[in-house]
Amino acid sequence: MKAVVVMGVAGCGKSSLGAALAQALGWTYVEGDAFHAPASIAKMRAGIALDDADRAGWLDELGRQLQAHPQGVVLACSALKRAYRERLRAARPDLGFVFIEISRELALSRVAARAAQHLFPASLVDSQFAALESPMGESGVVAVPAAQAPEAQLQQALAWLGSNKENQHE
Repeated sequence: MKAVVVMGVAGCGKSSLGAALAQALGWTYVEGDAFHAPASIAKMRAGIALDDADRAGWLDELGRQLQAHPQGVVLACSALKRAYRERLRAARPDLGFVFIEISRELALSRVAARAAQHLFPASLVDSQFAALESPMGESGVVAVPAAQAPEAQLQQALAWLGSNKENQHE
């Protein structure tokens, strides 16, 4: 496995774990939020949840990003629905998912705390939980708890990947 999506609802810690995982593996890190269309960013800032149509072009671009880094890539992306994950898997068949599980209460407090620096308002957290289709039971998925210390999350993800030589960029 040379490609991983760190996924979950807003506030779970995708960006932090994704960046740390990419650094530990020597892989490229891709921040999925950086590829939202301007219209989607405007919707989110206005407190309007994105729908499948809003996410279609975004998912296509994220698939291209996954393909652009055959040496190893970690993508931070909500990947809330199974259909979204299947689109990403179609782009990169060797894709694994690290699912950060978080309670609604913790997600709300984290998103509210970063409101001034982030495009995603706390008012949309409930829509994320409503859209979430748990990936547990799908192949190539591991869950890590959001409440766990970041270093413990990283070690759990690395252990799952079997952080040996064949997974690391030479």
